[in-house]
Amino acid sequence: MEKLKYAVVGTGAIGGFYGAKLANAGNEVHFLMHSDYDYVRQRGLRVSSCDGDFTLPEVSAYSSTEDMPKADVVLVGLKSTNQHLLRTLLPPLLHSDTLVILIQNGIGLEADVQEWFPGLALAAGLAFICSAKTDPGHIRHQCYGSINLGNYSCSNDELFQAVLRDFCLAGIDAHEVNYAEARWRKAVWNMPFNGMTVALQTQTDRLLGNPATRQLIYDQMMEVIGAANALGINNIDESFAQKMMQMTDEMVPYSPSMRLDFDFHRPMEIHYIYTRPIAEAHAAGIPMPRLQMLERELLFIDSHNH
Repeated sequence: MEKLKYAVVGTGAIGGFYGAKLANAGNEVHFLMHSDYDYVRQRGLRVSSCDGDFTLPEVSAYSSTEDMPKADVVLVGLKSTNQHLLRTLLPPLLHSDTLVILIQNGIGLEADVQEWFPGLALAAGLAFICSAKTDPGHIRHQCYGSINLGNYSCSNDELFQAVLRDFCLAGIDAHEVNYAEARWRKAVWNMPFNGMTVALQTQTDRLLGNPATRQLIYDQMMEVIGAANALGINNIDESFAQKMMQMTDEMVPYSPSMRLDFDFHRPMEIHYIYTRPIAEAHAAGIPMPRLQMLERELLFIDSHNH
């Protein structure tokens, strides 16, 4: 297979990091930029990373997908609050065999995009990374950085495997995983920590350092695991919650993406991270009372924050 042509839609802390790693390894990568467009065109894209800093002095940056070439692989790093924009952003980038990878948080993302584009090849990108973009053209990668790819509707396995190889050759720890299981595994961490850091105005280390909130985080994790099990995903159990707690204990003090969105007065990704999985669990007969309370607190906070 010839070298793949990549496009990144949503060049933020996550999409920007993986796109920059691919470009730094010699892959052809085209970046859709918004607020950073002029800055990056003039000064490049800088990554400060725990694995080694690097800069892309010349970046193929665009302000519109209409100006971008068609891509073999599109990495979507948009906030899911902007998911509706994909209806117009994606079509100029697609050819008959393009694979779109949604590197986003939540449940139900692929199902919605598939409804808009019935024949599109889709995969989930589950990023395990502490990364933030707080300055123009500058991504700060604090720790971790692996990504799991779950095939949702891509029938071209050669293409899917080629993407995995490109990620690995770029120094990214990438693995193929079961789609549904991977989405719910990610939710075990995301649902407790994203919302709790906002509701209590804190970071991950303080949540786990206090016995009361540590127990609450664990109970919330078990609600997610109970929902996943009810939906037929049986490879996630109590030991996974314990593993996530231990992993977070070992992390640097961290503000998840939802806390950063709150701090910068941006809309929070409540629908796909909370409302959608809670609804799916309810349909399977499983209540999620702690997380539903958190969801409603977040809806109140969000309505007054921007």
